This record gives sequence, structure tokens and C-alpha cells, in this order.
Amino acid sequence: MSIFRKILVALLVILIALGIAIFFIVRGESAEVPLDQVTGTDPLVEEAEGSMIPTVRIARPVGWPDGAVPAAAEGLAVGRFAEGLDHPRVLYTLPNGDVLAALTREPRKEVKGFMGWIEHWLMTRAGATGVSANRIVLLRDGDGDGVAEQRKVMLGDLDSPSGMAWHNGTLYIANHNALLAFPYALGADKVTGAAKKLMDLPAGGNHWMRNIALSPDGSRIYVAVGSSSNIGERGMEAEQGRAMIWEYDLATARQRPFALGLRNPNGLDWSPWTGELWTTVNERDLMGPDLVPDYLTNVPVGAQYGWPWVYWKDKFDRRVEAPRPAYLTEYARRPEYALGPHVAALGLAFTAGGHRMGDKFASGAFIARHGSWNRKPPSGYDVVYVAFDARGNPTGQPVPVLASFLNDDGTTKGRPTWVEWAGDGALLVSDDTGGIIWRVFAPGAEPGAGIASIKGKSLRPQRELRGDPRASFGEADYARIEPKQ
Repeated sequence: MSIFRKILVALLVILIALGIAIFFIVRGESAEVPLDQVTGTDPLVEEAEGSMIPTVRIARPVGWPDGAVPAAAEGLAVGRFAEGLDHPRVLYTLPNGDVLAALTREPRKEVKGFMGWIEHWLMTRAGATGVSANRIVLLRDGDGDGVAEQRKVMLGDLDSPSGMAWHNGTLYIANHNALLAFPYALGADKVTGAAKKLMDLPAGGNHWMRNIALSPDGSRIYVAVGSSSNIGERGMEAEQGRAMIWEYDLATARQRPFALGLRNPNGLDWSPWTGELWTTVNERDLMGPDLVPDYLTNVPVGAQYGWPWVYWKDKFDRRVEAPRPAYLTEYARRPEYALGPHVAALGLAFTAGGHRMGDKFASGAFIARHGSWNRKPPSGYDVVYVAFDARGNPTGQPVPVLASFLNDDGTTKGRPTWVEWAGDGALLVSDDTGGIIWRVFAPGAEPGAGIASIKGKSLRPQRELRGDPRASFGEADYARIEPKQ
């Protein structure tokens, strides 16, 4: 056989192999468990070995027709607060009612290897790649009609910015690789002062957003940093400083890990009931369409949620090659609430005082579910509300607030990304591929009172042992040692 024919045969074999792989990827594995069984406080979560070939269901963005809006829950109205924006993601409302929008995409990176090329192709098809605008835009609704008639580029020359916060004349911005501080006076159209770098952050990676939250007293900043991989397959050295939430003390400039084992934490907000920090987390991939649920959970200091070795407290991911820490399942925490597999939960906002969402949405959390790329049928592509009880615990199933982002033919008009309260009490929702910020409210609703914090007295420390412990535990609970003869 000639060399030419051998080359042709080799090419034919490669094309056949690629064709078979593409067939299985496009065909995909269908979910076997109804979505409501893998959401809520008691989801069905099992152990699995993982799948070699991912299910791929990319929703190609086609945009919103003129005048079209998402389908809103009964009693709610939705309109366009701002449109024509270049990939708006994180939103932040200043105390004077001005709204900041981060126009941003992932930092540019070199595409390496076949899997890197596949990932880049998938993200491009989903509308997630391109040149980042790297700007913070100020949006102002001066006449109070629910539309931002003023738009100013307030800050440029950033590097894939996402998280924003303001306190006492300082605007905090998180680039993908650093936490920055700028002098900024409320009402100004531009930031003119120079940036001060507060701390370096692990750059880029598969999860590049760096969302932040100021503590209620303004003394500390919390920064969510996602992993650079799915399950640490690049080695745990590549995960240093990642898959965690950092705490930065503004007075002392000290930084410390606050919570660990969170594959990709995103939205951050403070529970109005308890004052505790909560977050949304994107869990791991390639375990099929029914695993693993993204989740909403509280984040006590020192919390460990198990990534990459375990998920949902005690389910082992046996694909992980890195040595597992001792006693991990004993101290790993179970997430509080499952949001569904592969929904890509991002923005989070608890019901706030002055909200105009009506009584049905007066005690819970609003979450933007950006939407899956690897589930059949697709999941997410909506904004949902999770009700909380009087003690500050999530309950029930997610309630749709905004829907119809996903079309019946598998394309998408947009993808909800972030949620934030407007100064007038409406809920703002960024739609990055649609380039729109939606405004949602209940017409005629009076401003809500908000959620009362739970107050109680701390238990007194016990300073001495009292009574016979056998009266509480019983003699059968103590090991008996037979006396020596």
C-alpha cells in the first residue's frame, strides 16, 4: 500500500472516530430523574462513577424580538431598564439609587489541546466568548419611570471585572486577578482617582468571576473565587487559593480563607434573619444529567463543602486522584438547598426592605439560573424565588419569577445572570447574551417591610461540671473496666 493510501486510510479512521464521538455527544444522555426530585431541601443525590462523554445541549443565543419581554410570574410586570449593553453581568445599586453594571467577559486565554478547543467552541456557541468590554457603566433613572435614561462609562481599563461594592467614599471592584479600591463620591459620573490594590486573586481559570460582598458593618470584604478545573484534574497545585471564599479585613489589610471546598461560588448575600453569609455554588460536571445539583447554602466561618473529593457532604467522587484529607466527611457540610443539576446558579438577592414584589415574594431569596450547556433536557434559563420560613431556613420548591428565556427549538433569547434591588424596590435582572437589564415589580404593591432579624440571648458558658453525668447518659453508656483480682 502506498504512503498516500495509508494517509487516506488514517484520515478516514480519524474522521469516523470523530463522527462517532460527535454522534454520542449530540445524542447525549437524558435525565432520568424529574427536576423537582433533585431540587429543594431533600434532593435525590447519589454516588456515580461519572461519564466519559458529556451531554452537550448548547442553547445558541438569537436575541429578543423588539418589544418582547420574559414571562413573569402572576402579579408581576417586567420591562427594560436598560438595553444595548455589551454583555452585562454583575449589577450593584449605590445608596443614591444609581445602578452600576459590569460589562465583562472572561479574560483572553490561549486555547490548548483538543479538549480546550472543544470547550472554546462550546462557549463561543453559547455566546460566552469574545473581547471583554472591561467597563463599569453607570445607569441612572433620573425621572423615576423605570428606564435608565442616563448611561455613563464610569470606569474603564479594567481586567474582566465582576464584583462591586461601595462604602464611605470608596468603590471596591474585583478584577479576575485582584481586589481594587477607588475613591468615589456618590453622584459622580466618573471615577477619576487611581486604583489601590488590596489583594491579589488567583487569575482566570475555568471560573473567572470574582464576586464580592461587604460585611454589614463595612469592615470586611468577602471574595468568591471558583476553581480552575472540574475536579482538580490539573493537580491541586493549580487550585491554590481557589474554590473558596476569602475574607479581607479593611482595617488591618489581613486576608484569610473564610470557607473552603466550594467548586464555584457566585452570588453572595447576607441572611436578613441571622446575618449569616449565603452563597450560590455551581457544582461539578461529567456525572450525568441528574448530578450534581448546584446549590444555595449558608457559609459559616471555617466551613468546608468537600470539593473536589466529596459532594453533598458524604458522596465520594471516585474520579478524583488527589489524596483525600483525613476525616473529610466528618467535617464537610451538607448544602442547605439544591437548585438543580447544571442550572448554573449565579446572582443571589434576599428579599429586602422596600421591595415592590408583593406578598408572595416577601420572605425568601431570588436567584438567577444562567442555564445548562450539558443537560438533556436543559435546566435553568430563569429567575426563581426560594421561600424561607420564619427561622431563616429555605423551604419548598423554586418558584419561577422570570421564564421564557429558552425557546422551544433549543435556542435562547437571553440568559439571566444577576439579580439586584433597584432604589425604588423593583428587582433588576441582568441578561448577558441579550444585552438587557430587566426590571420586575408588582404593580400597585406598597413597599414591603422587609424581614425582621431573629434576636435572642446567647447561652451562658458553663464554667463547672454539676451533678452526676450518669443521670443524663445512663450507666450503660460508660465502658466498664473489671477490677483486677
